[in-house]
Parts: sequence; structure tokens; C-alpha cells
Amino acid sequence: MSSTAMSLSAPTRSSAVNWSRFALVGPGTVLAAVAANVLAYFIASTVVAYNAEFLPLASVGGAIIMTLAPAIVAVLLYAALLRFTRHPARIFTITSAIVFIISLIPVFTYIPTVPGATNAQTATLVLMHAVAAGVIVALLTSIRRASWES
Repeated sequence: MSSTAMSLSAPTRSSAVNWSRFALVGPGTVLAAVAANVLAYFIASTVVAYNAEFLPLASVGGAIIMTLAPAIVAVLLYAALLRFTRHPARIFTITSAIVFIISLIPVFTYIPTVPGATNAQTATLVLMHAVAAGVIVALLTSIRRASWES
């Protein structure tokens, strides 16, 4: 087979990723993760009485900021994995699981020492970590699956 025929039939690395779609899904992932955690914050507040002394849940602004920064980092990381690795979804999912577990360490070790902390508020923080992680992983890894199907 000639090199011309091989180059026409073999997909290139850049054609395997729909960067236009990523340009929409990336920022959409950040917004969706923030929106999901804002919703979780308010739904949990109907069940859990937030103590005003407990700063992590004192206002929804904290939930927004603490979701926004990691979501942006996740989008940038996934873009790099798409560009430089063969299995970005798998690598990202494994990395996300590890980061999720590590992010819970201060929730279970430091948060109980914060003034106003209760077990219910700690559970709310764990729920919010899980919500953000779930949204981020599901939306970002959909880019890879969709690019191979098309």
C-alpha cells in the first residue's frame, strides 16, 4: 500500500478530536458543575441547617468559588490529555477518582475542627464534591466517546 493511500485512510491525531465541540463542552462543563453544586447547596439547605459560623457553607459564594477553580483546571487538564495521550478519557477518569479521594481527606480531617461544623454539614460537603466530580467527568469524557463514534 502506498504512503498516500495509508495517509488518506488513517485518521490523524488532530482529526480524532472535535475541538469545536470541546470549545463548547469545556466552558459548559464549568458552568454545569457550578450550577449543579449551587442546586445541591440549596437542596441540602432544606434538610441541613447550615450554621452561620461554619464558613465553608456560610454562603453559596463559597460553593461557587470552590467549584469554579477545580472545574477550570479539569477542563484544561482534559484538553491536554486529548492533545497528548491516546486514552484521555481513561486517564482523566482515573486521575479524577484519585483527586476526588484526596479532596475528601481535609473534609474528614480538617472540616470537623472548623467552628460550627456538624456531621450533616460535612455530609453536604462530601455530596457537593461528588456532584462536581460526577458532572465534570461525565461531560468532559463525552468528548472522546463522541469523537470516535462520528
